[in-house]
Amino acid sequence: MEVILIRHFKTKGNLEKRYIGRTDEPLDRMAIPQRMQELKTERVIVSPMKRCRQTAEILFPGQTQTVCDSLRECDFGEFEGKNYLELSANPLYQGWIDSGGTMPFPGGESHDGFRKRCVQGFEHMMDQLEKDACKNAAFVVHGGTIMSILETFDPEHREFYHWQAANGEGFRIKIPDEAWKSGRKYFAEIEKL
Repeated sequence: MEVILIRHFKTKGNLEKRYIGRTDEPLDRMAIPQRMQELKTERVIVSPMKRCRQTAEILFPGQTQTVCDSLRECDFGEFEGKNYLELSANPLYQGWIDSGGTMPFPGGESHDGFRKRCVQGFEHMMDQLEKDACKNAAFVVHGGTIMSILETFDPEHREFYHWQAANGEGFRIKIPDEAWKSGRKYFAEIEKL
């Protein structure tokens, strides 16, 4: 099976470098990269957030979207909607930075809880795709969601931040049928789009 993981196009909050997790803001107008205009897929799976659904409609017009709530972005709690400059004097933010981003967001989600949720959602959707004998699918989701998935199933075990993708970027993944069916879930090949 071939799977494409795509990070949604930019929103106003992304342009202002804000923590945008649970905020359901629309896309900001932008051109579609040429390499993204030629994508084809049997199935489109999306986060429920407007920015992902709009990106999927642009890339795969008229195609039915399967919404997976577990693939939504992290809840940034008290940091939601703010950027680094607005948070720089906040001792809770400095503590979170000093922890290497491992502490839970105050009033929000923990890093481990977020990653676990994303991976479970991805596994659930992959099980459904495999059951339906789907040979290729696109997931239009969030940067943190992509990093969580790739960190978990990367055969080279590269760390979470290795998999950062800018808005509108993503990865093409090849998954051997026997890997998913046998329960030894891993990706055979990962390439940047």
